[in-house]
Amino acid sequence: MFASTNPTTGETIARFDEHTDEYVDAALQSAADAQQAWARRPLAERAALLGEIATVFRNRKDEFARLISMEMGKPIREAVAEIEKCAWTLDFYAEVAPRHLADMPVASNATESKVVFDPLGVVLAIMPWNYPFWQFVRFAAPALAAGNGTILKHANNVPQCALALEQAFLQAGTPDGLVRSLLVDSSRVHRLIDDPRIAALTLTGSTAVGKIVASQAGRAMKKQVLELGGSDPFIVLADADIELAAKTAAKARFSNAGQSCICSKRFLVEESVADRFVERFCKHVKEIRVGDPFEAGVTMGPMARENLRDELHCQVERSLAAGAKLLMGGKPLEGGGAFYAPTVIDHVTPDMAIGCEETFGPVAAVIRVPDAEEAVRLANATEFGLGASLWTSDLDLAGLLVRRIEAGAVFVNGLVASDARLPFGGIKQSGYGRELGEFGIREFTNIKTVWIGPAR
Repeated sequence: MFASTNPTTGETIARFDEHTDEYVDAALQSAADAQQAWARRPLAERAALLGEIATVFRNRKDEFARLISMEMGKPIREAVAEIEKCAWTLDFYAEVAPRHLADMPVASNATESKVVFDPLGVVLAIMPWNYPFWQFVRFAAPALAAGNGTILKHANNVPQCALALEQAFLQAGTPDGLVRSLLVDSSRVHRLIDDPRIAALTLTGSTAVGKIVASQAGRAMKKQVLELGGSDPFIVLADADIELAAKTAAKARFSNAGQSCICSKRFLVEESVADRFVERFCKHVKEIRVGDPFEAGVTMGPMARENLRDELHCQVERSLAAGAKLLMGGKPLEGGGAFYAPTVIDHVTPDMAIGCEETFGPVAAVIRVPDAEEAVRLANATEFGLGASLWTSDLDLAGLLVRRIEAGAVFVNGLVASDARLPFGGIKQSGYGRELGEFGIREFTNIKTVWIGPAR
C-alpha cells in the first residue's frame, strides 16, 4: 500500500495498492514494444512531441503544482516554478535534440564514415520526492528524444505525482506504454534491474541507495547514470560582495526547505569578513516565512516527512554538543506537520556532524577559514563532489580556484542550479554520468561508429 501523506498536516490524502507482478510484467512488455516503434520514428518527429508535452504541462500547471505541494510540502510558488521549468526544458530539447543527436561525419579514408547515436531501449528511472516532476522530466526529455522509453519508479511518498506524470505524457500523444509509472516497493527494484527488457537505469537519490543500485546494475551489466548526495560548499572570500553573497546564501540553503542535493550546506567564510557575513545572512534567514505552503507569502513549508526532520535534528544536536554555536532555529516547530525552524549554526568544524555529513533540510553550517587556500582545502575535504559556489570580486583568482575545486559544477558569484543547457552531475560519492546539455542527451545512446568502405 502506498500512502500519499500531506507533510503540512500529517493527514493521509490517498492510498494506492502496490502494482502486482502481473501488472509490472505487462508494463515492461508494453514499454519494450512501444520503444521499438518509437525508435523507428524520425528524430525530428520525436523531438516535436516534446513540445506537445510542454503544452500539457503549461495547461495543467496549477493542478500539478498543487500535487507537489500536497505530497511533499513545497511552497506553491516554488511548485509552480518547478512545472514551468519542466515545460521550458521540454521545449528546449524539442529545439536542440535534432542537432545534438544528428549523425556526425568523421574524416577518414572511407567513402562515408560517421558516428550515430542509437537509443539503448527502455531506461528505468528511480526518482526522488524533492522535485517530483522536474527530476523525471530532466531525464525523460532528452532520453525520449534519443528514442528511448522509460519505466518510472518514483519515491513511495509521491504516488500521485508519479501517476500524474504518466498521464501527462500520454495526454500529449506519447505512444501508449512508452512512459509508464510503477508503484512498487524499493525491495522489488532489483527485479526490474535484472529484467532483460530494461536496458539501462538512472537514479537520483542518496549515496547509500546509489551504491546498492550500482552494484545490482553492475551485476546485470547495465549502463547507469547516478546523481547522488552532496555537501556543497559556499565559499565567501574577503573581497566578495558580502550583502549579495549573504542574500543569495539564504536562498541557496533554504529553498525547498533545504531539501536538495545542490543546496549549499557548508558556508566557508574568510575570518576577516565572517562576522559581517553571518550578521547579514541571519538577517535574510529571519525573513523566511514558514507555514502552510498554500498560504500567500509563505516561503518555506514543512520537510517532506517527520522521520527526515528527526534525523536532521539529531545532526544538529550532535554538532551543538561538539561545540558549535547556535545562532537561530535548531529545533522542530511546535504544532502538527514536519516543520523545522530555519537554522544557522556558526563556528562549525569539519569533524562535526553538520560539517561532514549531508544535511538534507533547513540547516546552515558556517565554517570560518583563514584564507582562500584553506577554503578550497576544506571544500574538497568531503566524500561528495556535486556543486560548489565561489564568491569573490577577483575573477582572475576565481578562474584559478574553480579548476581546483572538486565538483561537477562550480558557480562563481551565483547559487548552484540545474539548467537544461548545461551538463549536470557529480564526482566522488556524488555519482557519475551527466544529465542535461549536449553531454546528457547522449548518455542513453549507443555511440556507434559506422565505417563504410567503397562499393565493389
